Amino acid sequence: MTPLPDLDSLKLLVDVGELGSLGQAARVAGIAQPSASKRIAQLERRLGLPLLERTPRGSTLTTEGKMVAGWAAQVLASAQELMRAAEAVRHTEAAHLRVASSMTVAEYLVPRWLAEFQSREPGVRIGLDVLNSADVAALVLSGSGGMELGFVEGPNLPDGLAGRVVGTDRLLVVVAPGHPWTRRRTVLRGAELAATPLVVRERGSGTRETLDVAFRGLHQASPRLELGSNSAVKGAAQAGVAPAVLSRYAVESELATGRLVEVPLAGHTLVRNLRAVWRRGRPLNGPAATLLAIAGRKNA
Repeated sequence: MTPLPDLDSLKLLVDVGELGSLGQAARVAGIAQPSASKRIAQLERRLGLPLLERTPRGSTLTTEGKMVAGWAAQVLASAQELMRAAEAVRHTEAAHLRVASSMTVAEYLVPRWLAEFQSREPGVRIGLDVLNSADVAALVLSGSGGMELGFVEGPNLPDGLAGRVVGTDRLLVVVAPGHPWTRRRTVLRGAELAATPLVVRERGSGTRETLDVAFRGLHQASPRLELGSNSAVKGAAQAGVAPAVLSRYAVESELATGRLVEVPLAGHTLVRNLRAVWRRGRPLNGPAATLLAIAGRKNA
């Protein structure tokens, strides 16, 4: 079996894509540029793919490099989750509140909710599980490990759960800057989008469920790629693999810097609710009720 790439090399590759050069990525990593170049070369040999385009003016990611960087970001996020989970296990006895959240909500909204919660309840430890919306709903419904509260995305409230809308989100159609859709003279309509092979999130995610509901009744093409994180989908879209549909929260930075371009969609509004969920018949109280109040007020 081919040895797995090390996390430091994957982080270096992701930083090249985000910072725009190998030199800057090397400085962030605290290593000399020749050492960084050697690491990337070893990664290229291990994967059998050209990841950097080397020119006298510097090094930038190839198309394959952009795709691998998107997947690498997913691996790094999983590794970080592993470390968070390990820490949560160490502090299980001290934890007072366990929460599950879908990926988009966890990445872009939960941190500021928890910051206020900790300022109000400094003695309460929180354990956070980051999953897709379907898995969050299943975990909250089971009550496994004392799970009280979850946050999900999608058009419908999962069966067996009570819920409260704590915000709304809009999905955007995005493409790489050089994609033909950036130069189109006619508006993009839902039927055309549905018939186009897209880079999409996995089944069970709130993003995918919202898209499937919007396409109901239309001829829907099979996905070009089905990936398990926002970062991976963005990486593939930036590499020009295919258009993608993602949360406005997930692509805000890429749109602002021109790494992705929004394509306006006519006839469909891909809006979804963001919900807090808990087991039906078991009203929240204590720390869980406090966190719910913060989430609802922050996004009112």
